[in-house]
Amino acid sequence: MNAAVPVIFVIVYLGMILGGLPFLQLDRTGVALLGAIALVGVGAVSIEAAVQALHLPTLILLFAFMVVSAQLRLGGFYAWVTLKLGLLPLRPPLLLVALVALVGALSAVFSNDVVCLAVAPVLIDACRRRGLDPIPFLLGLACAANVGSAATLIGNPQNMLIGATLGLSFGGYTAQVLAPVLLGLVATWAIIAWQARGHWALLVDGKGEARGRRPPEAPTFNRWQTAKGLLVAGALLGVFLFTSWPREAAALVGAGVMLTSRRLHSRQMLGLVDWELLVLFMGLFVVNHALQDSGLVAEAVRALAAGGVPLAEPGPLFAAAVLLSNLVSNVPAVMLLLPVATDPLAGPILALASTLAGNLLLVGSIANLIVADAAGRRHLVLDWRTHARAGVPVTLATLAIAAAFLHR
Repeated sequence: MNAAVPVIFVIVYLGMILGGLPFLQLDRTGVALLGAIALVGVGAVSIEAAVQALHLPTLILLFAFMVVSAQLRLGGFYAWVTLKLGLLPLRPPLLLVALVALVGALSAVFSNDVVCLAVAPVLIDACRRRGLDPIPFLLGLACAANVGSAATLIGNPQNMLIGATLGLSFGGYTAQVLAPVLLGLVATWAIIAWQARGHWALLVDGKGEARGRRPPEAPTFNRWQTAKGLLVAGALLGVFLFTSWPREAAALVGAGVMLTSRRLHSRQMLGLVDWELLVLFMGLFVVNHALQDSGLVAEAVRALAAGGVPLAEPGPLFAAAVLLSNLVSNVPAVMLLLPVATDPLAGPILALASTLAGNLLLVGSIANLIVADAAGRRHLVLDWRTHARAGVPVTLATLAIAAAFLHR
């Protein structure tokens, strides 16, 4: 075993915990990429082995759905549907119901991060025009996006990885987790609505914007481009549910259809692809492959089992996924645990635990950070304390629901 492997692995995962490395201008993506480069540089992994370590089905699926989501963002779909939601003649608690249901459904198909990125700024403006405090609705957006994304194998990056690696049935997985996800959305609404009771109104109302006006940065709604994106997304769901066509191949064809356009330039579409996330995946694939080849993972699993913590069993796997997801983030946590995911319920356990755990802390999910950043840009305070007041009880409630359904 190359002695550099465990050292580089520890440094990389320290970077995952800290969000970077001290004294260096690196984020998690930079740390993962640098770790992979270091392993190749010291000869611990050959170029050929590094390429083979990349899980292409996951990377292709991620890329393809980023392109499909880019189509809907450029077509103005997310801004349009959020504005329509904001105009519903509903009292604040019922408006929160509609938001949680809408965001949960969208996140199950179009990825929680993308939904939060597109919806958050429009939602803030819509709340202000109604004289409502945006914070409860932003908390509902972030929490519902995370919970709803657990419903399918395309709702978030870690689910894509789990589904592609373990070869899970798309429809079979959704059937297993749909009930706890729906109850989790209900619990999310109930907790946030209870906390916001009597405090829905803005202390200082939003001034000067006409009701229903489109925010300046929101793309103009285009019926044809939106219809094209929704039709392709619907067709892909049908393919995933009712055919044996490989998901990554079908999704890639769907992305090709999106790029075939007379109005939207491919530069616009590809400019909305999260290339940093793809590079993060590639770096972590190489780093984790090197550690597994070293034999240290197998030794650690055996030692834990001898100590009464058999990670391959449902209970310990669930707990480990929750803990690691809040320690190193959900994607790295899932990559670490996939080698021991041998139980028939391992796929749903990893997907639910890693996704629902993302609501615990503000830094537990990229979706949370996206919403907090959108709030900050509009002079709202959504810090870790504000998030934790809702995120902690939402996480505990949804994890309890998931554990009850997965218990055998």
